Amino acid sequence: MATEPGPLATGPDYDDPDFDYTPILPRGTDTVEFVAIDAPPPEVVDLYGDTLLKVSDLTLTRLADVAFTRVSHQLRTSHLEQLRSILDDPEASANDKYVATELLRNAAISAQGILPMCQDTGTAIVFGQRGSRVLTDGRDARHLSRGIHHAYKTLNLRYSQLAPLSTYREVNTGTNLPAQIEILAEGHDTYEFLFMAKGGGSANKSFLFQETRALLDEQRLLSFLTERISALGTAACPPYHLAVVIGGTSAEYALKTAKLASARYLDTLPTSGSPSGHGFRDLQLEEQILSTTRQLGIGAQFGGKYFCHDVRVVRLPRHGGSCPVAIAVSCSADRQILGRITAEGVFLEKLEEDPSRFLPEVTDAHLVGEVVAVDISAPMTQIRAKLSGLGVGTRLSLSGELVVARDLAHAEISARLKAGEPLPGYLRDHPVYYAGPAKTPNGMAAGSFGPTTAGRMDTYVEEFQAAGGSLVMLAKGNRSQTVANACRRHGGFYLGSVGGPAARLAQDCIKSVEVIDYEHLGMEAVWKIRVDNFPAFLVIDDQGNDFFAPRTRALLQIQTSDDQNL
Repeated sequence: MATEPGPLATGPDYDDPDFDYTPILPRGTDTVEFVAIDAPPPEVVDLYGDTLLKVSDLTLTRLADVAFTRVSHQLRTSHLEQLRSILDDPEASANDKYVATELLRNAAISAQGILPMCQDTGTAIVFGQRGSRVLTDGRDARHLSRGIHHAYKTLNLRYSQLAPLSTYREVNTGTNLPAQIEILAEGHDTYEFLFMAKGGGSANKSFLFQETRALLDEQRLLSFLTERISALGTAACPPYHLAVVIGGTSAEYALKTAKLASARYLDTLPTSGSPSGHGFRDLQLEEQILSTTRQLGIGAQFGGKYFCHDVRVVRLPRHGGSCPVAIAVSCSADRQILGRITAEGVFLEKLEEDPSRFLPEVTDAHLVGEVVAVDISAPMTQIRAKLSGLGVGTRLSLSGELVVARDLAHAEISARLKAGEPLPGYLRDHPVYYAGPAKTPNGMAAGSFGPTTAGRMDTYVEEFQAAGGSLVMLAKGNRSQTVANACRRHGGFYLGSVGGPAARLAQDCIKSVEVIDYEHLGMEAVWKIRVDNFPAFLVIDDQGNDFFAPRTRALLQIQTSDDQNL
């Protein structure tokens, strides 16, 4: 039986000189610019000679409301500067520059405060650190959730949270709650926050790999990371802010650290380690990985140099028998904002209010040269004949009618097919766009309406194409070999849309929207939309040629060569 410590008077000496406490993530002082917001300031009170900050429930509610309002429409200036640098880089591909231009245009539209920058307005995430001299009523998560609820209810945002009624049955909460809220007791006389709106596509590119000490060899680690990073693909709307975490006291801590690092929340970590076991940034490895990403050829979605804006690498302490490696990204909807409550008031990080200043005067100079116009209101045989023979990577401009269907609608239609019912005519007669819109502003045809991740529908493609439908698909990101095989077998095509500029598509390209099936699914209903000059690229053709496949093969050759050199 274990021996417990003796009574305090005669027990162990807790003033042990060998004890040294260091936080695992010791953040230094940042240089973020904050601006005051209109919210009830904290009350400064004296309690037994100690000065405390008393924060009201209304202050927390107001802070969350304003934070998610701003982060849904505005971006950090540094992120926009990185997009502009792509346009000024002579080494950037035409596709890199085209995507960067579209994302800057989208930011300028979204900053007007009507259309959110992305149709997936995200899971609301709050990470807080409440100092020991900050008083609340203890129901902080409730008050913050009330502010989040108000923002999503009153703005043109999308409700994406599903409540499980049973293991297999779900219903949309209709409020975008619950939020993910984590409050730590840390610090003294301030209350610090990180607010994030995390879309599903970006969140789905968080990965954990349980490795061993054998990975901690420079060449082996770089080969491992090259393979895993390239596998991220383009579905989460690059260019990415990429984070890699090596080590961790647990798997979940490694993943959490990767999420925080992707938001540049850990930029002020030390840049070297010590025997005390704190985490640090490896600046040299960051540059090595960034250089590698620029040689992959994936680029900003359709080939080029800018798969990533930047890379953060955090090395953490670990258990001797475990070496977790976590990877996470922040996508082109780079939505995070810092908050702070101090004795001076309530503050949020300053975001950019005028993204249009980063656009070049003549944007057409940054667009891909030839564009092939496609009338998608024509019969399906004519649409396919128009696409057949065009090379993968060809830029297209689509005008006409599309049907819109994504995860839940595909599942419902698949069930109908399995029950012996025919495929709905709209999937045979029209191209299908994988998307789910945000709420429609008054006076507009559509809310933010960008593409969703195509790979989530890969399971259905063979089944639907064999039944005569989904022969022209439009979405974002790369597809599996299964989809390329189905397109070759059935004469189908996959077109890639630029992931990210959802507000620009709504304002400039989508002319009408109507629900035609499964209205009870809300934003996941089947819609019919009319579009004009909707941008796309031919990614997979009717011969099974895949725009991304040569890049994947080249990567595999690099990895094979690296492995042989180990």
